[in-house]
Amino acid sequence: MKKVIEQQFLTGERALYHARDLEINDTTFADGESPLKESKNIVLNNSIFKWKYPMWYSENIEVNDSVLLEAARSGIWYTKNITFKDSMIEAPKTFRRSSNIKLFNTNMPIADETLWNCNDIYLENVSAKGNYFGMNSKNIKVKNFNLNGNYLFDGGENIEIDHAYLISKDSFWNCRHVVVKNSTIIGEYIGWNSEDVTFINCTIDSNQGFCYMKNLKLINCKLLNTDLAFEFVSDINAEVKSEIDSVKNPISGVIKAKKIKELILDKTLIDPNMTRIEVKEE
Repeated sequence: MKKVIEQQFLTGERALYHARDLEINDTTFADGESPLKESKNIVLNNSIFKWKYPMWYSENIEVNDSVLLEAARSGIWYTKNITFKDSMIEAPKTFRRSSNIKLFNTNMPIADETLWNCNDIYLENVSAKGNYFGMNSKNIKVKNFNLNGNYLFDGGENIEIDHAYLISKDSFWNCRHVVVKNSTIIGEYIGWNSEDVTFINCTIDSNQGFCYMKNLKLINCKLLNTDLAFEFVSDINAEVKSEIDSVKNPISGVIKAKKIKELILDKTLIDPNMTRIEVKEE
């Protein structure tokens, strides 16, 4: 049975330090760092965090209809098993070296440097704005996701995304094992230095996209405003149902497109016979 704290205004450093088995309702955590540091088995409803480091080294946390204001930055580090529902995380640098993170119906308007070095992440109906979202994190599943911010999921691994709108320069760099489905991605230089990346039913606008990659698949995708694509990509299997502005020096694989406006194959750098290119204009 959880003890209930209701409609409190809590101030001072570590206001509820090492708290256990609490239900916290309609409560404001005002000035004072680390109010719930080292907490465990906590449910928060309709509550507000106004200051830094609210939940470090915490475990088994459920947050509903609550807000982390911008000043509650660097809020959730080294924490295990935390769920947010119907909430607003305005604070940047939230979630570092944490695991088993679930976000539902949550808005993150200042999400710079958020979800770094985390494991086992599930996002559903989440909107975010900020650079370097999800850097070096692993085991990520995403459904109905909107993001405006560069360098998305840099260094990420084991990522599944379904139905997303991503405005993100340099997204999916240095990644391994990524599947993106039914999504729109707008941003230059997508996917460089990554391995085992698949896009299915996606619309992608990316200047110099898909370079220096291994085992790249594009299935039933459109490439809009995409030039100098596929430079030094090996084991490509691209089925593109649109025109491609230009393709440059792919290493190996198959590229199928409605039309390729410019094809650049430098025999001093690659063997053109290693890549089969098929153009089928309708």
